[in-house]
Amino acid sequence: MGFVLALDDAGATLETAGGKGAALSELARGGLPVPGGFHVTTAAYQEFVTSTGVADRIRTELAAESESEDAGAGARIRAFFDEGPLPSALEQAIAKAYAELGDGTRTVAVRSSATAEDLPDLSFAGQQDTYLNITGQSALLTAVRRCWASLWTDRAIAYRARAGIAHEDVSLAVVVQELVAADAAGVMFTVDPLGGRADRLVVNAAWGLGEAVVSGLVTPDTLLVDRTSLAVVEERIAAKEVMTVPTAEGTAEQPVPADLREAPVLSAPEAGELARLGLAIEELYGEPRDVEWAREAGSFRILQARPITTVAAPRPEVWNDSTGTDSLWTSANLGEAVPDVMTPATWSFVKAFMGDVMVGASLEGRPMYGNIGGRFYMNLSVTATLAAAFGQGRKFAQANELVFGRLPEGMGIPLLPASKVRVWRDTIGEAVAVMSRIRTNGKQLPAFLEEAPARCEGLRARVAAAATAQDLSALWEAEVAPYFRRCCHMLQAATRQGGDSLVKVRGTLESLVGEQDADLMTTGLGDEGQQASMGPLLGLERLARGEIDRDTYTRTYGHRGPHEFEVSFPRPTEDAQWIDRQLAALGTVEEDAGLRLARQTKARSAAWDRLAAEHPRRVAAIRGAVDTWAASARLREATRTEIARIFWLLRTFVLRAGEVSGAGEDLFFLSREEILAVLGGNRAPLAAVPARRAAYEGYRALPTYPTLIRGEFDPATWAADPNRRADLFDAHDTTPATDTVAGSPASGGVAEGIARVVATVEEGEVIQPGEILVTTVTNIGWTPLFTRISAIVTDVGANLSHASIVARELGIPAVVGCGNATTRIRTGDRIRVDGGRGTVDVLEAAATASPEAA
Repeated sequence: MGFVLALDDAGATLETAGGKGAALSELARGGLPVPGGFHVTTAAYQEFVTSTGVADRIRTELAAESESEDAGAGARIRAFFDEGPLPSALEQAIAKAYAELGDGTRTVAVRSSATAEDLPDLSFAGQQDTYLNITGQSALLTAVRRCWASLWTDRAIAYRARAGIAHEDVSLAVVVQELVAADAAGVMFTVDPLGGRADRLVVNAAWGLGEAVVSGLVTPDTLLVDRTSLAVVEERIAAKEVMTVPTAEGTAEQPVPADLREAPVLSAPEAGELARLGLAIEELYGEPRDVEWAREAGSFRILQARPITTVAAPRPEVWNDSTGTDSLWTSANLGEAVPDVMTPATWSFVKAFMGDVMVGASLEGRPMYGNIGGRFYMNLSVTATLAAAFGQGRKFAQANELVFGRLPEGMGIPLLPASKVRVWRDTIGEAVAVMSRIRTNGKQLPAFLEEAPARCEGLRARVAAAATAQDLSALWEAEVAPYFRRCCHMLQAATRQGGDSLVKVRGTLESLVGEQDADLMTTGLGDEGQQASMGPLLGLERLARGEIDRDTYTRTYGHRGPHEFEVSFPRPTEDAQWIDRQLAALGTVEEDAGLRLARQTKARSAAWDRLAAEHPRRVAAIRGAVDTWAASARLREATRTEIARIFWLLRTFVLRAGEVSGAGEDLFFLSREEILAVLGGNRAPLAAVPARRAAYEGYRALPTYPTLIRGEFDPATWAADPNRRADLFDAHDTTPATDTVAGSPASGGVAEGIARVVATVEEGEVIQPGEILVTTVTNIGWTPLFTRISAIVTDVGANLSHASIVARELGIPAVVGCGNATTRIRTGDRIRVDGGRGTVDVLEAAATASPEAA
């Protein structure tokens, strides 16, 4: 090893140039604006202490100190470095490198760089000395000796001892760099080390050289810079009383001129430029960095970049679209489709989906849908305002009850302060364009549904096989994103088929035959006599009977499950034991779906006979209307299964993006735009992952929020309230909830049995035949459980929710949308469920609380 290395020499490693020197060398090779200079290597230090006998004298002093517990060995050791001449070869090497910086009169900074310094877990910041404003060969050689000696201050000796680092294992290099004639300097952290925010950088700035900032002599300006936009999001200008300036003797502190004391050191564009350099440094190292910088003649120089060793726990992001509005939000229907706290990737895909299928997705600056604590909510105030503006208020109320459930007595939907004319102006053009698109896509639906499974599976295979980030990005832009949008538009068309037949048919049937017969007459309308929600269960029974094979079942239903729209969760088919567990559970039922459906067919036929007897002239028209409704429902459900399939494709895309970019599953905490940026080589978005992961875990730890939320709602504050309502949050009304459990009558009949309260479908696998399922919400992933239960009660739901539809198909009593069932009923309670009246009564409380009820 030579005594001197060029600053950007690849041989300048931790062992040869110390922590600071190795970092500066890497910065210089990375193209960062580092002042020119050279390294006096650890070999030079070893040469001096060995050839002069200083090494032996150090060992003697340390041994004596250990025996006598005398803490003064540091001063005696440092004195050794002032004695005796430098070895000739060493002096010549330093003098030659210095002369090459200029004419031998270049002013430089002489900086210690120990091999135990700037490490990922130990910074050793300030343990060794730096000498500024050094001019001339003689002064340089003296400064080098003093840097070597600073390895042996009492403070440095004690620090190494506490860190468990043996003194004999430590060596010291010296970095000699051109001195920056700084008019301003400071430090920058590429993440917030105290606030825990990973989405912004922190820049400290003061006048003069940076020593006043590093040593704490001055309170610097603090600027917080957004990592994405590089804009200053917060600025605190300090009264800067002292500055470090160069003098003939080195440096000195002097008062800041009065006109500069409270003036900002950096402009917003300069802070953004510094942030850009900080992100480039972080990218170079692949981790957050503590950066020292200086400004000279309007240009920035990087003086040091060490790991951040004191970063606080990340401060979670806040995900809450309820703030700042007086709107009524509901998670019914939406909470069934997406029952989980969403990762940012899922939310970005859901937003893209909703933006493509909803007219008036934002009105008066308020979104029609939102993210409240990570959960998916619909803003009923927006939809009700739109309906009122177009004279559809009554029809909206009827449809709203079917889709989202009944509102509590006395609760209305607050409308937005928007005139009809303004609503028309803002939405009618979009509505006309959307209706035209729906008509066009409606004609293409049959062909789309026929080709969709194979098309999606082919794309998923190609995504999984993409070799590079560039290949994957190109595939996204050319095929995946356009196909995703086409699927969204097709579901939009499918949901509009049949117009308002749902509201008309249901209302007519209830007026003629009552709710119970209306329920019966709107079952058995899907393909093969049942709704699509029944598919996974009936397919499983066909598989058990040997009518289909495993591959057929997997291709048809393997993408459908309880978490089918959350891209961070695996699909059922990704679990090798999934089918076996389902088949094993199927063998425990006393009455399979086929028998239940046959019984319902007889009951349905009897209901139609009663209609024919009482209203013979109405039967043909009503049956035609029901058939129209059934046809639109089949289209909607068939298209929805393809939407679920494409969300599997989106999951595959995110997983593959994590593999080819090296970011792994961190990408689930980025939006689709940020994922594409990472694929393009920009890793800056990844800095937001800790704060988002903290938010995700925090929200997941809370109970499921109320189905209805009015006004500003804070999930954590609500969860901490022992008297919270689980059914409703109203910022304007704090009336406590009743202990009575009641909801929407979703499927007629009365059942008595033992309650089984479960939170997830996975927990539901322990349900015993004949028990009554009590849960928050169900979706298609829960369907295989339904032949085991005698009734179902849910917190969330309406007449057209999954639990309601499947319960009616199988003739199981159901009460949905109770809000408080899971908090008022315990596993082991004996309860009575009256699906016709919408009531749930506890007949006998469980003797002791079971783990499932906790």
